[in-house]
Amino acid sequence: MKAYLLILILFISYSIAYADEKFKWPKGETSAISLSYDDSLDSQLDNALPALNKYQLRASFYVVSSARSMQQRLEEWREVPIHGHELGNHTVYHSCRGSLPNRGWVDSDNDLDKRSPEELKKEVILANTFLQALDGKAKRTFTVPCGDTLAGGKDYLTEIKDLFVAIKGQETSKKFANIWIPYNVTGRELISHIKRSAKEHKLINIIFHGVGGDHLPVSTAAHEQLLKYLSENRGIYWVDSYINIMEYVNKHRES
Repeated sequence: MKAYLLILILFISYSIAYADEKFKWPKGETSAISLSYDDSLDSQLDNALPALNKYQLRASFYVVSSARSMQQRLEEWREVPIHGHELGNHTVYHSCRGSLPNRGWVDSDNDLDKRSPEELKKEVILANTFLQALDGKAKRTFTVPCGDTLAGGKDYLTEIKDLFVAIKGQETSKKFANIWIPYNVTGRELISHIKRSAKEHKLINIIFHGVGGDHLPVSTAAHEQLLKYLSENRGIYWVDSYINIMEYVNKHRES
């Protein structure tokens, strides 16, 4: 029985790897690029959004529903999807695990170690409802705050995965996609990452936070240099919202 299970696992792993290798994007592009912006930051509205629109590139903005910027600039956030961008779910309160190193900033109310998967499910459903009120859309994708998937020591993604088209970082395989969160890097470094990753991955996820300000910032110059490069190489890279990319992936997987 153990030998059979091992053979089955190896067969499934080989099948996934083979499918990934043969995977084709809509117009034969080498890789798809998902540019996303987490945490509902002012600098994203002020700097990232105008640059994306200038180069006619679509991206995903992962919204923290309770964020100050959402409260103070709600109408501006409502306009984001009008330009073809995605409003994604990043929970209501952005809870993270306080027990991990360098997490002294996590307050008790938003400590994932003290919460349950059931609580998180209720929260993301609430966030989905809020987002639907903004853009009228029922389908959504999710990005995990802080990359923490445990709530009260239990995996909460199993509770919420059926609520979303896709969860970033949970694609078909690690070989298929990668994730990078850039911070204080140059435009040249951003472009080099794209070129290097395209040799090994079909899907390249880049998660920005601040652009020209706020936390984990990337300069506006570096950010625009990347967008200019991607705009000039549309035949090589398919740059789109994460939901559009993953709906294509899911359809391909089903077929």
